[in-house]
Amino acid sequence: MNVSVRELRLSSNPDSSYFLRVDWRGRSLGSGFRLLLTDGQSAWRGDVSEKEVREEAEELEMQTERYAQDLRQALTAAETSGTYSFAMTPPPAERREAVTLQYEKVQKDISFRLGSAQLMADPQPAQAVRELLIHSLQRGTTLENHNQSLQEENQSLTREQRRITADLQRYAAGKEALEAELYSRFVLVLNEKKAKIRSLLKETSCGGQKEEEEQQEDEYGGSTDEEPDEAQSTSSSRRPTPQQHPVSSRPPLSAPQMLRQRRRQRRTCLKTSNPSGGTTICIY
Repeated sequence: MNVSVRELRLSSNPDSSYFLRVDWRGRSLGSGFRLLLTDGQSAWRGDVSEKEVREEAEELEMQTERYAQDLRQALTAAETSGTYSFAMTPPPAERREAVTLQYEKVQKDISFRLGSAQLMADPQPAQAVRELLIHSLQRGTTLENHNQSLQEENQSLTREQRRITADLQRYAAGKEALEAELYSRFVLVLNEKKAKIRSLLKETSCGGQKEEEEQQEDEYGGSTDEEPDEAQSTSSSRRPTPQQHPVSSRPPLSAPQMLRQRRRQRRTCLKTSNPSGGTTICIY
């Protein structure tokens, strides 16, 4: 059973306050509902059946579901705005046994009848007021408990938010420290690689230059290999006289010629195996 209590004011007497209790089953008022109206001194009760709700919807040319939504908004809304207005006939001052509660919807200064309910005077108005008070207290307790649970949940979420914030700050600091450490290691490795590359380049350039010098020396030495033959032919054509020594007639050797002569001597050194002792004989 769904229960709702709201305060309303009659259009004929805006200064007076009435309290309307609505009880219904199901999800909407389309299945019927029960009304209890009181001003604290008198009370009126009445029922609206499902058939009457459908008839009111057909009269207004509205769908029953849409009409039930407007009806619930009018009878159970907490605010006392000017969207809906209420009237009671005959006036409550006459204290009739039966009254009619009419509720209207106001749109752009135009009001149309939304529905009405026949109410009968309650012989025990004090009991009706007691029911309203009990429901209000229960509703207040329920709302207080719900508010308390919401506050506890809010505090829990606040603590969780603080913990997550601290974790994020710690993770951010750890990330920055890790990035700095990785960067320093990367710089060290990069410097080592650069030094190794420079060393290899230096070795390669030195080796290429040495090889080029040796190749040039070999080419230069090979080009002068025929010099002894030419010198021999020249010396044979110019035989020394008995008075002239053959060695003294030869010009002195320059440093490059002496270097080439020593290389040729090393190349003509042959290693032979002597059966008696295994000596090495160099032939110049």
